[in-house]
Amino acid sequence: MTAARPVRVVAFGGGHGLAASLRALRRCPPDLDLEITAVVTVGDDGGSSGRLRADRGALPPGDLRQALAALAGDEPVARRSADLFQYRFAAGGPVPDPLVGHAVGNLVLCGLMELLGDPVAALEHAGGMVGAVGRVLPMSRQPVGIEARVRGVRADRPDEVVTVRGQHAVAVTPGRVELVRLTPPGPPACAEAVAAVRAADWLIFGPGSWYTSVIPHLLVPELAGAIVASPARRLVTLNLAAEKETLGLSVADHLAALAWYLPELKVDAVLADEKAVGDPEPVRRAAESLGARLVLAPVAVLDGSPRHDPAALGAALVPVLGADR
Repeated sequence: MTAARPVRVVAFGGGHGLAASLRALRRCPPDLDLEITAVVTVGDDGGSSGRLRADRGALPPGDLRQALAALAGDEPVARRSADLFQYRFAAGGPVPDPLVGHAVGNLVLCGLMELLGDPVAALEHAGGMVGAVGRVLPMSRQPVGIEARVRGVRADRPDEVVTVRGQHAVAVTPGRVELVRLTPPGPPACAEAVAAVRAADWLIFGPGSWYTSVIPHLLVPELAGAIVASPARRLVTLNLAAEKETLGLSVADHLAALAWYLPELKVDAVLADEKAVGDPEPVRRAAESLGARLVLAPVAVLDGSPRHDPAALGAALVPVLGADR
């Protein structure tokens, strides 16, 4: 009798949202046998990543580092290496220090990319250092810019629409985002990411910053084409609360935004927290418009903050990803 092959899961996003999804996938029971690939946005231009990008032309490493740490193995050496990757240099005295604010893993990834000449090879090597249970890939081998058309940035001009440039600026904009785009438009997709999408059983979008971490994947033409053509089933995990960049969007609006940027997108399941959704009917209708069923489950941490609990989210994912297993 031939053993069943692993369930190939590709998770899209960036930053804390993708890390939460990956930690949840790590907590799924071994008998589900997941083969995890993270595809990460490369538009970050703030903090340590922004400095390395500006100073050295590096692919912004911060979101890639967080994905690696989320997938790190459980062995003591792997955990210590992951902790080291996440360690950030603090100010040590009155003398200006160029290390202040940098995460060790950002510097390691930047060095590996320069040494090996390829971000995918660098991520594979770094994955070995932290014993990653899964693979981390950039959505593109080239850094991208994120810009948005935003209405009402200035309170005294509520109807004025301006262009806000840069991932960080878009993420904290006080106005309402009406359009988000990448610069340059149509960046080349990472070939390995496209291959992973084509071979996947499940594609997972969210949670995370909708306009700056989730939707950018849909704006890379070859990656978007692979997402539409893939035989995989598709799951959207919704956020627990609106972020600054999505203030004014309802939970159902988040689903409508995916369809607006990729009209051909079909979804099989939408996972949301019971309390965060409120009235489930508008969300259910929005999910059904994408071809999906709405799955409600308690996936938030118990302290009331808008953060996913990895164990609870993992438990909610099991019956979804294990369907027809």
